[in-house]
Amino acid sequence: MKIKNVRTRVFEWKGKIVPPARNFCTNAADLLFERGDNMGSFRFHGWLVCEIETEDGTVGIGNAALAPRVTKSAIDEYYAALVIGEDPFDTEYIWQKMYRRTHAWGRKGIGMTAMSAIDIAIWDLMGKEVGKPVFKLLGGRTKDKIRCYASKLYGQPLDALAREAQSYVDQGFQSVKMRFGWGPQDGPEGMKKNLELVRTVRDVIGPDRDLMCECYMGWTFEYAKRMLRLLEPFNIRWLEEPVIADDIEGYKELRKLGVLPISGGEHEFTLAGFQQLVDQRAVDVIQYDTNRVGGLTAARKINALAEAYSIPIIPHAGQMHNYHLTMSTLASPMAEFFPVHDVEVGNELFYYIFKGDPQPENGFLQLDDDLPGLGIELSDEYLKDFNIIE
Repeated sequence: MKIKNVRTRVFEWKGKIVPPARNFCTNAADLLFERGDNMGSFRFHGWLVCEIETEDGTVGIGNAALAPRVTKSAIDEYYAALVIGEDPFDTEYIWQKMYRRTHAWGRKGIGMTAMSAIDIAIWDLMGKEVGKPVFKLLGGRTKDKIRCYASKLYGQPLDALAREAQSYVDQGFQSVKMRFGWGPQDGPEGMKKNLELVRTVRDVIGPDRDLMCECYMGWTFEYAKRMLRLLEPFNIRWLEEPVIADDIEGYKELRKLGVLPISGGEHEFTLAGFQQLVDQRAVDVIQYDTNRVGGLTAARKINALAEAYSIPIIPHAGQMHNYHLTMSTLASPMAEFFPVHDVEVGNELFYYIFKGDPQPENGFLQLDDDLPGLGIELSDEYLKDFNIIE
């Protein structure tokens, strides 16, 4: 059995969009001189779907959200030819072939995103071929069910923020994650506003639930040091991506302060990239993005690395491939969950393109032991709201 076809499509949303709000979420572009929607380049209103088909007609589905048009071109023009004709069960060989044949330009960024989409599709394909869910191929069930945390709570009027936080409490979540809306350019007044956000959410969820806070690379090292002390009384489970991804020394030094746990890795690539983070003891929590890190083949190696160093793995984003990884390793104590919502940042698009994602009950997700592959299919319910690029 060989791979005979690789098909890519980009789904670009043209339906209703929640308009961007000021101080929605800090991000790496905030320090630039330009004015306007700094969050614009971090929204994902397009999504790549990659389908891998074998000679017997079985189709595996992969996906990627990062720069989907460019990622599509990379797959169509370079990576597809490297995969066609191969046995899909030779996952390690296929991954290494893609990695080494494009190493001069593909080892990070778009190249690795393209590889991730293909690799996810191959794992889905393998599960369908043998009639087993992907987590069974990765090592099997290590949990009765998957604890998850509600991940939204962007900067907004405090009364609306409180209502949203209360909704997650009412749904049974024991953990939530919020975003900061102000950074170094906003000075002491912005610091005060950030603390108001945290205080509002903590007051609603109480002292016995986990609260995580995300900066999305929007702070500087100096600003983060000042904020750490101010955040200490709120018992934050982790501070996520306080500085840009390349500032590994910054992560390391912030962690050494011992004030708050530091997390990161969403914008890192490959096992080699995470080896650097681990060797330097730069993060307390690893948060790779399976859509970028190199797919499940790379992610399972990072899981093993994290287990050896007793560093928890909590993949970035929900999505089925992450749930299968979380289910199959003791290194991952819980999963991120993006609530179903009108299209805003773009994380929500997964629910509009695919069907099959489990919904949490009392803060826990469950996977089906008898559903082969990743357990998702393409949905036709919202096709009219997409511009589809073949």
